[in-house]
Amino acid sequence: MIRLDSISKQNGRQLLFIEASAALQKGEKTGLVGPNGAGKTTLFRMITGQEPPDEGLVIMERGVTIGFFSQDVGEMAGRSAVAEVMDGAGDVSTVAAELRDLEAAMADPARADDLDSLIERFGEVQARFDELGGYALEGRAREVLDGLGFSQEMMDGDVGKLSGGWKMRVALARILLMRPDVMLLDEPSNHLDLESLIWLEQFLAGYEGALLMTSHDREFMNRVVNRIIEIDGGSLTTYAGDYAFYEQQRAMMEKQQQAQFERQQAMLAKEIKFIERFKARASHAAQVQSRVKKLEKIDRVEPPRRRQSVAFDFLPAPRSGDDVVNLRRVHKRYGSRVIYDGFDLLVRRRERCCVLGTNGAGKSTLLKLVAGATEPDDGSVSIGASVKMGYFAQHAMELIDGDHTVFEALEHAFPRAGQGSLRALAGCFGFPGDDVEKRCRVLSGGEKARLVMAQMLYDPPNFLVLDEPTNHLDMATKEMLIDALRDYEGTMLFVSHDRHFLAALSNRVIELTPEGVHHYDGGYGEYVARTGHEAPGLRS
Repeated sequence: MIRLDSISKQNGRQLLFIEASAALQKGEKTGLVGPNGAGKTTLFRMITGQEPPDEGLVIMERGVTIGFFSQDVGEMAGRSAVAEVMDGAGDVSTVAAELRDLEAAMADPARADDLDSLIERFGEVQARFDELGGYALEGRAREVLDGLGFSQEMMDGDVGKLSGGWKMRVALARILLMRPDVMLLDEPSNHLDLESLIWLEQFLAGYEGALLMTSHDREFMNRVVNRIIEIDGGSLTTYAGDYAFYEQQRAMMEKQQQAQFERQQAMLAKEIKFIERFKARASHAAQVQSRVKKLEKIDRVEPPRRRQSVAFDFLPAPRSGDDVVNLRRVHKRYGSRVIYDGFDLLVRRRERCCVLGTNGAGKSTLLKLVAGATEPDDGSVSIGASVKMGYFAQHAMELIDGDHTVFEALEHAFPRAGQGSLRALAGCFGFPGDDVEKRCRVLSGGEKARLVMAQMLYDPPNFLVLDEPTNHLDMATKEMLIDALRDYEGTMLFVSHDRHFLAALSNRVIELTPEGVHHYDGGYGEYVARTGHEAPGLRS
């Protein structure tokens, strides 16, 4: 359906693609991977015609429709979420607009002389609208929005009043309703809760067109894609299989390439040693010359490109008391909406409690109550002896001083720390070398999240309260964080929609449901095995 034929593309001084080729066929669900800045967004823009390649061709079959979801959703206001979604449904929305215009024209006394031709045209357009499934369009739009977590009230309310994250869901719903021949999805898993993420997996499983997507959610990628296209060093390499298979294949290929490189280096060293030893002897002149020519003709094996890997080791956190936080008979409401009515919870030292619940169940409210960011209407929240808390909230990224550089932000947080240790900290969290001189105002969401995380973990607390800590993190940073937290000896209370993160780190599950609170000993994997579902809003 789409072919990239020997494309080259330069962005400033950076060569993104060098005679790179790949293809996308109907029914293939492909994950696009590569380090930050490798050119994933540029590739999407070339396929959609927003940017041409410098050299090479982007070849598309005639009549192919493309739906492109990106993080830049643009302005939305003035109509309902349902209307906004229906407006992006491709041909059917164009036909619906003509139907509305014809209805208005037929009711206009000034157009009475044209009534016969208007009625004839209305019949033609109405038949086409019916053929395209237009009368079922609103129902389908509501079904998609429901799957993405919208209440009926949100569907019918002004889309302009929604937050940025919910507007992104509206933009995603437009593409899903459109069901184009090719879907290009740039981070569709961002801003989705666990229930919506699982619904989207099932939707894409039933989609028959071609899919090309990026995602920082490992589990989501594994369940959706059956091919991987990797951007690395200007080339495009295709792997058959899911993300886990790609990782295995890449590791095996790197191991083989490293072994080939080492064997060749040993051979070259041996030959060079012979040449150096005998080059001054006339008796060996022919042999030396022969070996020099041999070396000149050898195709040199390059060592595998080293992916920048980050690692962070916690300094030992001070020991807390056995009871870390105790909530007793807590009541909390927002207006007429009751969140908690006599809620009890005790978190003990070294427990790693993940909090699950549908939208509005009170997950973030629970973390805010524990962190002291909000007060209960009644009841008590008691923090235990010697507890030193670190709280990661989404709004924490908004509190960063935009005028500071990354290094200045760390220096401001830890004025007594040495420059070397702060630069090492910055490097661990994805700010190597001169990146520490970036102004905070130009940082992406992921970079801001990493900076807040670095500030929180450098002087380690013994109780971490984390609200969606992985939302903006790429896979490499998530893995670094998981590896670091596996060895963390403190206590954790956290909310996340990343199932890999949940399964790797939890040893207790707190499930918030309309029927009450359910507690499960064991981690997220044991919770799924015992309940038969991956999230409270999904029942088997």
